[in-house]
Amino acid sequence: MRASLLLLLACTAVLAAQARADEPGEPEVLVRKVQEYAQKASAMAKSALSRVQESEVAQQARQWLSDNMELAKQRLERFKEQLVLLWKGTSAV
Repeated sequence: MRASLLLLLACTAVLAAQARADEPGEPEVLVRKVQEYAQKASAMAKSALSRVQESEVAQQARQWLSDNMELAKQRLERFKEQLVLLWKGTSAV
Protein backbone atom coordinates (compact mmCIF):
# COMPACT_ATOMS: atom_id res chain seq x y z
CA MET A 1 0.00 0.00 0.00
CA ARG A 2 2.82 2.42 0.80
CA ALA A 3 4.47 1.89 -2.58
CA SER A 4 1.23 2.58 -4.41
CA LEU A 5 0.68 5.67 -2.30
CA LEU A 6 4.16 6.96 -3.14
CA LEU A 7 3.56 6.29 -6.84
CA LEU A 8 0.26 8.13 -6.65
CA LEU A 9 1.94 11.08 -4.92
CA ALA A 10 4.70 11.19 -7.53
CA CYS A 11 2.21 11.13 -10.40
CA THR A 12 0.11 13.81 -8.73
CA ALA A 13 3.19 15.96 -8.21
CA VAL A 14 4.19 15.67 -11.85
CA LEU A 15 0.68 16.50 -13.05
CA ALA A 16 0.37 19.43 -10.64
CA ALA A 17 3.78 20.77 -11.59
CA GLN A 18 2.94 20.52 -15.26
CA ALA A 19 -0.34 22.33 -14.71
CA ARG A 20 1.36 25.09 -12.70
CA ALA A 21 4.26 25.59 -15.09
CA ASP A 22 4.12 29.04 -16.66
CA GLU A 23 5.17 27.89 -20.10
CA PRO A 24 4.73 24.26 -21.04
CA GLY A 25 7.78 24.46 -23.33
CA GLU A 26 10.19 24.99 -20.42
CA PRO A 27 11.17 21.67 -18.83
CA GLU A 28 13.36 23.41 -16.23
CA VAL A 29 10.31 24.91 -14.58
CA LEU A 30 8.62 21.53 -14.50
CA VAL A 31 11.71 19.88 -13.04
CA ARG A 32 12.02 22.56 -10.35
CA LYS A 33 8.36 22.19 -9.39
CA VAL A 34 8.65 18.39 -9.17
CA GLN A 35 11.76 18.76 -7.01
CA GLU A 36 9.90 21.12 -4.68
CA TYR A 37 7.04 18.66 -4.33
CA ALA A 38 9.47 15.79 -3.73
CA GLN A 39 11.23 17.76 -1.00
CA LYS A 40 7.93 18.55 0.69
CA ALA A 41 6.83 14.91 0.49
CA SER A 42 10.17 13.78 1.89
CA ALA A 43 9.89 16.18 4.81
CA MET A 44 6.37 14.96 5.55
CA ALA A 45 7.51 11.33 5.44
CA LYS A 46 10.42 12.05 7.80
CA SER A 47 8.07 13.80 10.19
CA ALA A 48 5.62 10.90 10.15
CA LEU A 49 8.44 8.41 10.70
CA SER A 50 9.79 10.32 13.68
CA ARG A 51 6.30 10.43 15.20
CA VAL A 52 5.96 6.67 14.80
CA GLN A 53 9.38 6.10 16.34
CA GLU A 54 8.42 8.18 19.34
CA SER A 55 5.11 6.40 19.83
CA GLU A 56 4.45 4.26 22.86
CA VAL A 57 4.11 1.09 20.80
CA ALA A 58 7.53 1.65 19.27
CA GLN A 59 9.03 2.24 22.70
CA GLN A 60 7.47 -0.99 23.97
CA ALA A 61 8.80 -2.90 20.99
CA ARG A 62 12.32 -1.55 21.55
CA GLN A 63 12.09 -2.52 25.24
CA TRP A 64 10.95 -6.03 24.32
CA LEU A 65 13.85 -6.42 21.89
CA SER A 66 16.27 -5.15 24.50
CA ASP A 67 14.96 -7.56 27.14
CA ASN A 68 15.11 -10.53 24.82
CA MET A 69 18.60 -9.62 23.67
CA GLU A 70 19.76 -9.76 27.28
CA LEU A 71 18.13 -13.17 27.69
CA ALA A 72 19.86 -14.42 24.54
CA LYS A 73 23.21 -13.18 25.85
CA GLN A 74 22.65 -14.99 29.16
CA ARG A 75 21.83 -18.25 27.39
CA LEU A 76 24.91 -17.92 25.20
CA GLU A 77 27.10 -17.42 28.27
CA ARG A 78 25.61 -20.50 29.94
CA PHE A 79 26.18 -22.52 26.77
CA LYS A 80 29.81 -21.37 26.69
CA GLU A 81 30.27 -22.42 30.32
CA GLN A 82 28.80 -25.84 29.65
CA LEU A 83 31.00 -26.22 26.59
CA VAL A 84 34.11 -25.38 28.64
CA LEU A 85 33.12 -27.95 31.28
CA LEU A 86 32.55 -30.54 28.57
CA TRP A 87 35.91 -29.69 26.99
CA LYS A 88 37.71 -30.05 30.31
CA GLY A 89 35.98 -33.39 30.94
CA THR A 90 37.08 -34.85 27.60
CA SER A 91 40.62 -33.54 27.79
CA ALA A 92 41.14 -35.15 31.24
CA VAL A 93 40.44 -38.61 29.77
